[in-house]
Amino acid sequence: MHGVKLFTGAAVSVLLLALAGPTPALADTIEAALVRAYQNNPQLNAQRAQVRSTDENVPQALSGYRPRVALSANGGYQYQDTLSSPAPGNSPINGPSVPRSVGVTVTQTVYNGNITGNRTRAAESQVSGSREALRSLDQSVLLQGATIYMDYLRDAATLEVQRSNVRVLEQTLKQTRDRFNVGEVTRTDVAQSEAQLAAGKTQALTAEANLTTTRANFRRIIGNEPTNLAPGSPVDRFLPATLAAAVELGLIEHPNVTAAMFGIDVNYLQVKVAEGALLPTIALQVAATQGNEQSLIQYRSFNASAIAQANWQLYDGGNSYSLIRQSKENLAQQRLNLETTRDQTRANVVQFWGTLQAGKAQVQSAQAQVTASEIALNGVREEAKAGQRTTLDVLNAQQALVNARVALVTAQHDRVVASYNVLAAIGRLSPQVLGLATTVYDPSVHYHQVRDSWAGVRTPDGR
Repeated sequence: MHGVKLFTGAAVSVLLLALAGPTPALADTIEAALVRAYQNNPQLNAQRAQVRSTDENVPQALSGYRPRVALSANGGYQYQDTLSSPAPGNSPINGPSVPRSVGVTVTQTVYNGNITGNRTRAAESQVSGSREALRSLDQSVLLQGATIYMDYLRDAATLEVQRSNVRVLEQTLKQTRDRFNVGEVTRTDVAQSEAQLAAGKTQALTAEANLTTTRANFRRIIGNEPTNLAPGSPVDRFLPATLAAAVELGLIEHPNVTAAMFGIDVNYLQVKVAEGALLPTIALQVAATQGNEQSLIQYRSFNASAIAQANWQLYDGGNSYSLIRQSKENLAQQRLNLETTRDQTRANVVQFWGTLQAGKAQVQSAQAQVTASEIALNGVREEAKAGQRTTLDVLNAQQALVNARVALVTAQHDRVVASYNVLAAIGRLSPQVLGLATTVYDPSVHYHQVRDSWAGVRTPDGR
């Protein structure tokens, strides 16, 4: 029974803070799991596609600087019968003809109240905002990956603790029955051992069910079945030294904050776009048309023109003024949203920082609890042999030790997850900071591929 007790203690130490000693060469590490989540998560890949879609807003806005070319052509059949006057000597003009023409018109906007420039800058801010949204989702996926990795380690260790407890209780029941057969204990002691064993089996089955659920979530988030997981460790080395420094970083670097700031830029420029509708528009139009057989007496014609056009809409029923006021309210709302986001970011940093500090203390307390519970159980067993303790005392001490080991497993899990939460709260949970062995997705590559594209329907990846 003593050997079983030691095995239970080893099951606990396999979890998290086993930082001493190398892990097996084929063990799956938390870093490798995060790489797979970063590369293959469908939600993350969908957000990357969304960013690429947003990139197209810039060439759409830039199209306002470029000329617009229209080609027109027509052709048909007509019959004409004309007599201009019944006077002598006038002859009718009649017969069929096939009129046809082709023309091209080029229109270049010269000035439109700087609407095109403001739309372009707004589109660029939208691109920057979408990149920050992608960075926020990067953090969420990596945090989910780290959490589920630690969840599996916790639940696997908890299951092993419960199974080991069942083995200990089975031996305890066997010993109690042997002592009952020789008259050392009563039937009550046997019943107590049987009840405790039944409760232990229930706890083991519950732990097994929890592990099955966690395994399914691991497959969903990471992309493969968990096998031979190495212990996970905290990421405290990437965190600021003080809470004040962490809060300051969060208010500067968190993607939700930066995305809200870009949102203010977008809404400010939308105000400028709306105000541009009150200004005149100047355009230059060049056109050329070649016509054939437009009539029986006109065999061929060619027309060319270059026209400067100016348009200033003085009043449109108040619609433009309403759009300006509406845009200003949207800008005010976005500024308030930024303050809300900053307040929430500050609260998250403080909350997770406190959780991390508490988690460090909880690990130490849980470890002390396990050590004390082991000593207490050994002492109760020795006293029971001398008749100074009852079987129920032994069973209670055993359950106290199991509870302490489960608490240690949970505390170690919470300690590691809290460190990842703090890193995400300050906006630094990224493959670059973690040093993950993966190619980091660079959204600027697609942006530069399409920004100055004048034509073409294929995407840069060939679709």
